[in-house]
Amino acid sequence: MPTALAPVVALLCATSAWGSLFLVGKPLLSVLDPLWFTVIRYLLAALLLGALAQLFGSTPWRKLRARLGRLTLLGLAGYGFFSVLVFYGLARSLPSHGAVIMASMPFTTLLLRWALDGQRPSAVSLVGAAMALAGVATVANVFSPAQAADAPMLLGDLLSLAGTLGWVLYTRGAAAMPELSPLEYTALTAVAAWPWMLLAALVATLLGLAQAPTIGVLASQLPALLYIAVLPTVLAAMAFNFGVRRLGAVAGTLFINMVPVSVLGVHALLGQAPSGAELAGAGLVALALGVNAWAGRKLTAGVGGHAARRPQTGAADCACSA
Repeated sequence: MPTALAPVVALLCATSAWGSLFLVGKPLLSVLDPLWFTVIRYLLAALLLGALAQLFGSTPWRKLRARLGRLTLLGLAGYGFFSVLVFYGLARSLPSHGAVIMASMPFTTLLLRWALDGQRPSAVSLVGAAMALAGVATVANVFSPAQAADAPMLLGDLLSLAGTLGWVLYTRGAAAMPELSPLEYTALTAVAAWPWMLLAALVATLLGLAQAPTIGVLASQLPALLYIAVLPTVLAAMAFNFGVRRLGAVAGTLFINMVPVSVLGVHALLGQAPSGAELAGAGLVALALGVNAWAGRKLTAGVGGHAARRPQTGAADCACSA
């Protein structure tokens, strides 16, 4: 494969894998509680990520001990809060809706930085953010007169949108810890947060708020669980980081468009034609990302290579949102 083509293929594979997460995960939620689904998913992912960190990291476990509290909180925000709310939302909504909401996360990051850090985005970026939110609302049929009859789906979409805030906070943490490589940050936050996710699931089960899976259910769903842990959770993140390192954060962000597109495409291949609202909303989000990437490219050209490199880690980590 030509060297110039490799990062493009990697980014397409990564974003298509994230799209498949919603399609494969939706049926699992009929037999697995979203809280326990998250615990099992990240148990498998943490084992694999921990092994990779041991092989390719630089003294990862010493770094984990030195930053245990902060890594735990960030992992709970990114893996616990985000994943649980997104999959509680997916249980009530459609895979295509979750994929489009995921694609709007760069704009959630933009607005949160404005609120918390006082870093006002440019006018073009604000227009892009408004377009992205309008796209999410269109996919969710917020503007439909019949929306009141589908209140559970709207609730699911709102839960997914709220969950993205957890990943935005996780991304901010990554940008504040440059001493950790992307692999180390991904692995150590998963390892640190997992025991607390397990504790939360156990407490919720004792209180009757969640239902623990049986051994039979886990055995019957093991292939799907392994697929989700390995491909959309671990390998897709590594492929995306590879592509972003070579093409830059601006170009990498554009490939997030493929997440909702891949979901809608697979649905169409299965004979489930997307609705007009879903197509229009996905198009708005894609256009918004293009506008934002164009604005970012102009900014990068104006401030030089250092500024072009700084957002790279955050963009890569943010996109590894599933």
